[in-house]
Amino acid sequence: MNKVKITETVLRDAHQSLIATRMKTEEMSPILETLDQVGYHSLEVWGGATFDACLRFLNEDPWERLRLIRKSVKNTKLQMLLRGQNLLGYKHYADDIVTEFVKKSIANGIDIIRIFDALNDVRNLETALNTTKKEGGHAQTAISYTISPVHNTEYYIKVAKQMEDMGADSICIKDMSGILTPYNAFELVTKLKETVKIPLQLHTHYTSGVASMTYLKAIEAGVDVVDCAISPMALGTSQPPTEPLVATLQGTGYDTGLKLEVLNQVAEHFRPIRDRYMEKGMLDPKVLGVDVNALIYQVPGGMLSNLVSQLKMQNALHQYDEVLKEVPRVREDLGYPPLVTPLSQMVGTQAVFNVVLGERYKMVPKEIKAYVKGEYGKPAVEISESIKHKIIGAEETIHCRPADLIEPQLESVRNEMKQYLEQEEDVLSYALFPAVAIEFFKYRQAQKYKIDSNYADFENKNYPV
Repeated sequence: MNKVKITETVLRDAHQSLIATRMKTEEMSPILETLDQVGYHSLEVWGGATFDACLRFLNEDPWERLRLIRKSVKNTKLQMLLRGQNLLGYKHYADDIVTEFVKKSIANGIDIIRIFDALNDVRNLETALNTTKKEGGHAQTAISYTISPVHNTEYYIKVAKQMEDMGADSICIKDMSGILTPYNAFELVTKLKETVKIPLQLHTHYTSGVASMTYLKAIEAGVDVVDCAISPMALGTSQPPTEPLVATLQGTGYDTGLKLEVLNQVAEHFRPIRDRYMEKGMLDPKVLGVDVNALIYQVPGGMLSNLVSQLKMQNALHQYDEVLKEVPRVREDLGYPPLVTPLSQMVGTQAVFNVVLGERYKMVPKEIKAYVKGEYGKPAVEISESIKHKIIGAEETIHCRPADLIEPQLESVRNEMKQYLEQEEDVLSYALFPAVAIEFFKYRQAQKYKIDSNYADFENKNYPV
């Protein structure tokens, strides 16, 4: 038996899953020092959609958020999620952008970078992993968990071994859809612990209702760390709640050593925040329930809500069930990609087109065409020639690591946005989200001007009314 460690997700994945990543830095700041006293393995604070949401919706600098958190959290490791060669965006970036992004993430306070690839193509992890290690960070590679005729225990053992051989410091089983069931978790963790020597972490979502049971069986099988969310921001499409697991393991050989009294202080801070978002309608009670569709169709909670909004826009909500049934068919056609960002959005959109237009692959988004060409990496199963022809015609496919075909981008990006440059990190914000970053930079300049002009008025004794 080994003492189980917990990564707390409330500052990243929990609010990303429940309220579309809308929690503001000012809502986090007052509780940071208490979170630091809990004794967590790590706090997940950054990555995923936090970067985009800060710039796009909150008028916040994501880099400044990270620096502020680091200032208050002195004892606990800070963790982020990175989509391999996609970083935090939806396409592959050049190696120089990936390298610089990882360097700046660690320089601004990140300790652990969880790096995953939507296709489990380990070639897409190399640059981020090597840079993380070179910069003194902890490189955790993540296996995107899914179920298909080829995604079985043997497949995951093979991927884990590749990751360990690449130099990963730890491995995470990333179950984004909440479809890893308890006894399957026991078998998978047991076999992985027999195969790899580095620590093993498990991440899941409560969407299908089995997550806490899955954690218990994984813990019995020897998993080292699990991802939880403090209770007000747990359950539903978020993670299993922290406190019940801590209470369950108390007095056993797996005891986390965390104190329920301190965890309760954290919960009391987030409870009114959760209630506010519910009153505003941003936290839909529906996402807190159990959705058995996750087990039947393997569709993550965020993808389900995305499908609903796409169908509403097409006035085709009555075809929701048909679209759900089409998702696994599209997935099979495309070589069984795991349904994780960006592939969950891509597969979902294609399923909607196939159903609403009444003809399969009559319309194909450019991202699906790029995927079939090999621009996202190699799927677990080769795509059939007939599907390839239907989607890209006679166009050639690529077989190398996709980023090998991308020229360096950093200098040209810097030149494009230099008039807005206030810190080197701005170059990376612009590289990932050009249009959104420019709007934020303009807002930042306007705010600065407002402060400066108010100060000038004060100096001239023209006090603002």
